[in-house]
Amino acid sequence: MPKSNPPANPSAPPDPAAPADPPRRPRTDWGRIARDGLWDNNVVLAQSLALCPLLAVTGTATNGLGLGLASTAVLLLSGLLVSLTRGLITPQVRIPVFVLIIATLVTLVDLGLNAWMHDLHRVLGLFIPLIVTNCAILGRAEAFASRQPPLPALFDALMMGLGFTLVLVAIGALREIVGAGTLFANASLLLGQAMGFLELTLIPDYRGFLLMVLPPGGFLALGLLLAGKRLLDRALARRRPFRSPRAQIATRGT
Repeated sequence: MPKSNPPANPSAPPDPAAPADPPRRPRTDWGRIARDGLWDNNVVLAQSLALCPLLAVTGTATNGLGLGLASTAVLLLSGLLVSLTRGLITPQVRIPVFVLIIATLVTLVDLGLNAWMHDLHRVLGLFIPLIVTNCAILGRAEAFASRQPPLPALFDALMMGLGFTLVLVAIGALREIVGAGTLFANASLLLGQAMGFLELTLIPDYRGFLLMVLPPGGFLALGLLLAGKRLLDRALARRRPFRSPRAQIATRGT
């Protein structure tokens, strides 16, 4: 009859020669990343970044959509490249390397728009190369992509790009509707014939409101969006039950 091994003593101290358990990776909070990019930490509404191209380009919703998609493409590619090379770049040279990666990607996007969407490239003009100076792209590369695996870095870049694009389209739509009575005007010319279904005339025979089309209209539209976000945040905060900091820490620890 084979002898069975004696049960291990649970009160015995751990063997120092035994291999230690591998450290667990913290779970990625995908919902939190999405909320930060779209609302809580929005590039424009929360961080007030990229205001120069936002105020200059968003005369129409079409222009805002074009610049937003170009910026999102740069965010996605730069986040992926920075995450993949995070173990190769030393801390001393990380900022110049990040800027070089972003500048290379912006050049490729600029050349691509000039080749395949020349009309949109002519409208956006200098503001496509100026994506290099967008602090939001460099900031996400430094604060998130350089510290995360590729998949979370891509998702964060996508949410940040979508949040920026939505604000651009919202401001452009507000200025275009009030200023000209249309929505996504010339979308088929700037974005291709496939986007012709976006063109709408909301107010026929509208004489227009010139102030909203001019640069001061961008400040007015941005101010309205910022005020709306603050009012909505206050309303949501009042509906949430109050929890003391001690209770929040206890909940996180369980």
